[in-house]
Amino acid sequence: MNVNINRQEYINKLLYYKDKDLIKVVTGLRRSGKSTLLELYHTQLVALAIEKNQIQFYNFELPENFVNKNWDDIYFEIKEKLSKDDSNYIFLDEVQNITQFEKLVDGLFATKNVDVYITGSNAFLLSSELATLLSGRYIEISILPFSFKEYLVARSIDSSSAHLNYEVLFFDYVNETSLPKGVQLRTGGNDKIYEYLQAIYTTIIEKDITQRHQIYDKRAFENIVKFVGSNIGNPLSPNNISNSLKLDGQSVHHATVEKYLEYLVNSFVFYKVNRFDIKGKKQLATQEKYYIVDLGLLNVLVGKERTTDRGRILENIVYLELLRRGNKIWTGTSRNSEVDFVCKTSTGETAYYQVAWQMNHENTIEREFSALEKIKDNYPKFLLTIDGFTQSRNGIQHINVFQWLLNIAV
Repeated sequence: MNVNINRQEYINKLLYYKDKDLIKVVTGLRRSGKSTLLELYHTQLVALAIEKNQIQFYNFELPENFVNKNWDDIYFEIKEKLSKDDSNYIFLDEVQNITQFEKLVDGLFATKNVDVYITGSNAFLLSSELATLLSGRYIEISILPFSFKEYLVARSIDSSSAHLNYEVLFFDYVNETSLPKGVQLRTGGNDKIYEYLQAIYTTIIEKDITQRHQIYDKRAFENIVKFVGSNIGNPLSPNNISNSLKLDGQSVHHATVEKYLEYLVNSFVFYKVNRFDIKGKKQLATQEKYYIVDLGLLNVLVGKERTTDRGRILENIVYLELLRRGNKIWTGTSRNSEVDFVCKTSTGETAYYQVAWQMNHENTIEREFSALEKIKDNYPKFLLTIDGFTQSRNGIQHINVFQWLLNIAV
């Protein structure tokens, strides 16, 4: 099993910002590959003839690196080892484990010839205090678990082979996990993957959320997590979640629901997608959609008999891939139709995406194409499905979703 994937798009970002006067902040879900990314980048720096004494790597998940030490103890320890006449590259992995870590980061950033890289598993890293302190002085690189393409590479499968059963492999991908270590565990069977995901989920819920935010009603919180997990890709609001829980005999105020949703988003379990009024060209403040960071986590959140339909699963995967490709993403709405995704690309261009499982019925064909046809502008429009035979119409590009995910030229 090849899990040491060279995650080149993230490496390229780090190389682009190398020696630029910015703190590089790598964020993402626990075990999504942040530490491995820093190690890969570390190797890249050595390959660029940077001496080992110019690089310091601190993993703050290891107690020996921070127990009985204040932030300033660590600061002076690092400073003592700095190479005086050369650039220094300082890696602080899971830095949020240090009390007042923002002072450590700020102190190193202010030190001459120091290039600072930090990781964290919680958006607490970029909370208002830190964001204010480092205002305009950091760049965030948000890392996701393996893409479908990376997953196939990890399994040593040649994605360019014309004989692959993409659909079977796709179901492996979404039913097991996209987390790097979890993929490595697949040879031990689904139970091993499930135990691994359960441990990660418990750590996130216990350590990152309920302890940090002092949540005492754990049952209410768990129910909200399960509700959102069961409704990925559906429009949600704190009000309708609160009302649904009331029908189930649990009273949770909508303001509490809103806070809990924020904690889940800040821990990278879910991603919130706002609605966009296509005609009015403005973001709307209600009925957001939520997508999960790893479909395997649904086994833990909702149970192994997952009820989310295939179309929603595919939509979730397309959302994550659009995010990987550097898009800003909204769900689109106009007076009489909805489109799954409105994207602003990294170059500032607009594109529309509609996702459906299969065009196997005349009503489905009409519904999916017409959602895009009602948008009266000339920006690119894409319809992604699993169909082997695709047929574009009225300028809408109908593409096989597996080929799109794997960047295979059609």
